[in-house]
Amino acid sequence: MLVNLKELCAVAEQRNIAVGGFNAVDVHSLKAVIRAAEELDAPIAIMFAQLHEKFTHIEDVAALMLRYAKDASVPVCVQLDHGEDLDYVKKALDLGFTAVMFDGSALPYEENAAQTAKVVEMARAYGSSVEGELGSLGKREYGDGASVGDDTKTYTDPQLARQFIADTGIDALACSFGTTHGFYVEKPKLNFEIVRQIRKLSGDVPIVMHGGSGVSEEDLRRSIDAGVRKINYFTYMDKAGAAAIRSRLENWGEGQPLLTKLMVSAEDAMEENVKGAIRVFLNR
Repeated sequence: MLVNLKELCAVAEQRNIAVGGFNAVDVHSLKAVIRAAEELDAPIAIMFAQLHEKFTHIEDVAALMLRYAKDASVPVCVQLDHGEDLDYVKKALDLGFTAVMFDGSALPYEENAAQTAKVVEMARAYGSSVEGELGSLGKREYGDGASVGDDTKTYTDPQLARQFIADTGIDALACSFGTTHGFYVEKPKLNFEIVRQIRKLSGDVPIVMHGGSGVSEEDLRRSIDAGVRKINYFTYMDKAGAAAIRSRLENWGEGQPLLTKLMVSAEDAMEENVKGAIRVFLNR
């Protein structure tokens, strides 16, 4: 069932859970995520980030993402993750995405707010939702192994977040409270009070956690209790798929390795990894 992000977060709020936002960059990751969500009866977002263009083009996966979402037995939002410019955001909307995330976190506040407000106005014409970002998690390059010590990280000011929400009209806010994209090299120290204060000051606008991979189950649950309603998760899912391929190659036995069989192994491993994450997001 295809829904937008506002509808998805409303379900999460009602059930006091977080929905998982999983990047689906090809048919294998897409099938893994959808199967996991359906088995656990979990609402989810499937996402494609602009930075994934280096691996595949959004046009190549959009129709597939939308078909799987429409056919799914659970609510599924199809979202652009980390859109970096308005032209790319419009491309995603034209392709049928039901939510877009504009990442202007590296911009000065005034420019971030102005650009995000333009995205909101644009998305409304499509019936799509908008996620904005204030504060910075630091590096976001795919698989860069960024650590929590990244000196480009900027924590979100709750008072400024209230102003940002009012200035832009966004449906959800990605805020920085201690997580980082990529792999953690040390345990993250999360400031849950930032989340609580933003929720209190903003009229309960849903909060999104980026960099969910590698965060402990305890901290994920504490984030949900504080008011996080969507958790983006991809790196460890991707890692699980790679580990399955390596294991299959090392234990192949007779005959020659076949890519099709290797990808099925990766798909199954990603599904199991995603199910583990979803169970935490559902507070199970």
